[in-house]
Amino acid sequence: MPVVIRLNRRGVKKRPFYRVVAADSRSPRDGRFLEIIGTYNPFVNPDTDGIRINENKAISWINKGAQPSDTVKSLFSKIGLLKKNAESGT
Repeated sequence: MPVVIRLNRRGVKKRPFYRVVAADSRSPRDGRFLEIIGTYNPFVNPDTDGIRINENKAISWINKGAQPSDTVKSLFSKIGLLKKNAESGT
């Protein structure tokens, strides 16, 4: 079962709010997921306030082989998560 870390859309029309989730790659975008890792609100300052990620869960899923989507990878880069993971050597 290939696992991906991706965005799950919530919110109302023209006001999206996203959950960052670990999901089976075969599941639909807003369908079944394995675990909620964090949230992303593009209408709040996206550099800091709009991104809330549980770093322990994210690193755990990456170490288990989960592949982040391009968008999630950029969010992780903004908060420095990928750099912390590389420095820890795991």
